[in-house]
Amino acid sequence: MTAFPDPESTPSGPSYQGRPLPRPEEEVVDQGLRFDVGTLVDRRRVLALLGIGLGTAGLAACSTGSGSSGDAAATTADGEIPDETAGPYPGDGSNGPDVLEDSGIVRSDIRSSLGGGTTATGVPMTLSLTVLDMANDDAPFQDVAVYVWHCDAAGGYSMYSEGLEDETYLRGVQTTDADGTATWTSIVPACYTGRWPHIHFEVYPGTGSIDDSANAIATSQVALPEDVCRTVYALDEYAGSTANLDQISLDTDNVFGDDGGALQLATVSGDTDSGYTVSLTIRVDTTTEPSMGDAPAGPGGDGAPPADGAPGGEPPSDAPSAP
Repeated sequence: MTAFPDPESTPSGPSYQGRPLPRPEEEVVDQGLRFDVGTLVDRRRVLALLGIGLGTAGLAACSTGSGSSGDAAATTADGEIPDETAGPYPGDGSNGPDVLEDSGIVRSDIRSSLGGGTTATGVPMTLSLTVLDMANDDAPFQDVAVYVWHCDAAGGYSMYSEGLEDETYLRGVQTTDADGTATWTSIVPACYTGRWPHIHFEVYPGTGSIDDSANAIATSQVALPEDVCRTVYALDEYAGSTANLDQISLDTDNVFGDDGGALQLATVSGDTDSGYTVSLTIRVDTTTEPSMGDAPAGPGGDGAPPADGAPGGEPPSDAPSAP
């Protein structure tokens, strides 16, 4: 579906709503995030003047998410999912161990380690990612393989954190269905020092290509909404996460901070008793060169782990013990 109508011709070149196109050789929908956001704001103002609700108009916008019960509708973003760092704990062979070579990694329930071992505990989470093919008019991207991974309730990463080197939990691959959707059963991740609560993912052309991380056609992260996180982090199992969350915001996070996670903020429904459903729609453009984002350097980043091995730096005394 085309996001905006055709551009107008002016003496100075193609424009839309009186604004020159930064990429005049491209369609209006391909002018970049800043242009899209400006257009969306203008459309919201017009609709407000007309008394038309955004839901009625069917505009695609990022949700802040909700902790209330009910079905979660996947957010549809107006731009391509941003390329982000895979961080120092990908487990895809690009930084040490490679879980994608292990039998059984294609699975929907990622709470347990492969072949036995530890099962991660925490508030249940159903993660649902819907992949759209921008090069094919945003058709559902069927049969692509999506690899997801994230930290546990204490902020540790399997395969990397001290004591978890032999565990492989909270990592798994699913293939998208006819709707472009892949779904996993997991737990809500903790908030560790210096990073907003997040989930990593990579998109591959298919399960036959996950043997090499260079085959990924998109690498990015899902941001979780604050209200849901604060509700979850009030539980004893997530001790320390609230203190870490108080020190960071979507705007100051060194991954989501460039735009406040505008295209990566998930829609969430549910509660701590029955669990949460986390949903995000991901637009992938195979005509552009994937450029897995550089790992941010220094404490609080998803760059190289500090000397003590702690994700994101040394946690304070009341923070999750994420070695």
